[in-house]
Amino acid sequence: MTSRGRFNPVLFAFLATALFAAGSVGAQGTAAINGVVTDSEGLPIYGALVSTPGTGHETRSDERGEFRFIGLQPGGVDIAARRLGYAPASAFVNIASGVTPERVRIVLAILPAMLDQVTVQRTRMRYTGRLAGYYQRLEQRGTGQFITRADIEVDESRSLSQLLAASPGVRRWPVMSGGSVVRMRNRNNCPPLVWIDGVAMPIGDVDLDAFPLHTLHGVELYLGASNTPIEYTAQNRRSSCGSIMLWSRGRDTEGPSAPKRSSVDLERLVSSMAVYTADQVDQRAELLSPERLRTAYPPELHANTISGSLTAEFVVDTSGKVEPETFTVVSTSHRLLGTAVARAIQESVFVPAMKDGRPVRQFVRQRVDFGPRREVLSDLK
Repeated sequence: MTSRGRFNPVLFAFLATALFAAGSVGAQGTAAINGVVTDSEGLPIYGALVSTPGTGHETRSDERGEFRFIGLQPGGVDIAARRLGYAPASAFVNIASGVTPERVRIVLAILPAMLDQVTVQRTRMRYTGRLAGYYQRLEQRGTGQFITRADIEVDESRSLSQLLAASPGVRRWPVMSGGSVVRMRNRNNCPPLVWIDGVAMPIGDVDLDAFPLHTLHGVELYLGASNTPIEYTAQNRRSSCGSIMLWSRGRDTEGPSAPKRSSVDLERLVSSMAVYTADQVDQRAELLSPERLRTAYPPELHANTISGSLTAEFVVDTSGKVEPETFTVVSTSHRLLGTAVARAIQESVFVPAMKDGRPVRQFVRQRVDFGPRREVLSDLK
């Protein structure tokens, strides 16, 4: 037999591998999908399992509820999302090669039987610390103008003078040093008095753009001495040209670090019956002192009459304590609630769940609402 007709298994295996690799490259998709998972109120849901059935693509939504798939085949794609305590949902989208479609939104409806809800009504708060006066004036909304943290965070790439110039009665212009100064209208073109954390700066023009917005927590503006708080009315008529009070960020504004995400697979615990859900027990776990959560209302939100809500999940053990490693913030309307309420819940005590006459571990999904909303709060001032 000639060498031309002889079968070479090594060469055959090499060619087969090369052809398979080429086919895989050709089959690699070029389409992508961006999406977000929310609850029925539009709040982002963290940790939802999102997949495209039949393709092997699977991911989890992040803290903003967002997810992304790449390398998909063009055409129609089903997207499925699910999370413990929510009814699963799906969406269908047509995608094209090289074109990312508009963001897909998947709404998960919470299962009422698995939700415990506490409402914390807004009551008078006693502010303390270096920002107590600022929060009191912000809540009263008297004679000044206020720029809150939320206003600042809309666009922190701006300069402070640009932010101030958007307020009624304030003008701005550049100076030779490269910064900017502001003037209060109808104040004889004299510089306003600038305060930083309650300390007056030397009289004269202050380069306000030397204060980056990402370092500021709040700003107060007063157009003249007559409407400036008495404790900030400086001697020798220094505040007659208006006052600008800057309040910096610090530990008392940033709160504790964000709560860690659960390191425990709660779905596995529930499916293995190591932990029970609310509909599986005879008596569900119950929060002993909901009033404790009142102290968790962040002063910035309280003073600005901002309502909010937070939904967290965790396991309550047989003694009524929260198992810290199971705690996760599923959704929140404001980042400050995530840290403040997380600490309050983890320090709370529950009546443990009961099943067949004995205490058992229970998976709890707890929602905390802070209200009422801004339009109702005018009656409380």
